[in-house]
Amino acid sequence: MPLKESEAVVLRTYPLREADLLVTLFTRTEGKVRGVARAAKKSQRRFGGALEPLTYVRAFYEDHERQELSRLDALEVLESPLASEVSYPRAVALAHVAELLDELLPDRESNDAIFRLTLSVLHAMPGPEVWMPITYFELWLTRLVGFLPELTECIVCGRSLNGSRAYFHALADGLTCVNDKRLASSEISSESRMLAARMFRAPVESFTGEAWPKARAADLRKFLVQILQRHIEKKIVTAGMLVKGSF
Repeated sequence: MPLKESEAVVLRTYPLREADLLVTLFTRTEGKVRGVARAAKKSQRRFGGALEPLTYVRAFYEDHERQELSRLDALEVLESPLASEVSYPRAVALAHVAELLDELLPDRESNDAIFRLTLSVLHAMPGPEVWMPITYFELWLTRLVGFLPELTECIVCGRSLNGSRAYFHALADGLTCVNDKRLASSEISSESRMLAARMFRAPVESFTGEAWPKARAADLRKFLVQILQRHIEKKIVTAGMLVKGSF
């Protein structure tokens, strides 16, 4: 099989045998690809610092018939997250982006919209101020994978939620009005819903100058994470780390 080439983002690496690594890549041309980097722990020339999670690379790899894993020939670093200081908040945020992509993307299915979203959010996360890019990423990713419900009307009665209170529940899709909310529901503020509408109309860069403490849109992030966890049927580990973090 001929050698393939694609822009890619490194998602995760796992030890495999003595010097090899199992690498998960989000490639631009083929979506999520899993491959083996032979002697990666020893070869600085072919891989160097390219195997850090969320490194934007040019990947060279080869597929073989009847083999699930590709063979990674080399990775050329295009942009590295290590080019900026990796504070604890940023490290957790980067891990969160990588976990969401790994859990939500199917193997070998290209998605240029999500690839471009990932790069734009990484560019908007050069330092420890992570809440805006994380909110933007979760919102758009939930929409692009097809899980985001309508945010402007009650899923039970169809009543418009614009200008009124709205609620969500961990075991149900969508938002409800005050009359149809379930027990143990959480409220999502009108401010967060308006913010989501703004984010759908503007690129992530347009929000970089705004003050964004952890409390801002926390209800929106909780709503989105609950949707994603319900669809993948497992906890998102890094989401819990973000919630518990004091940054």
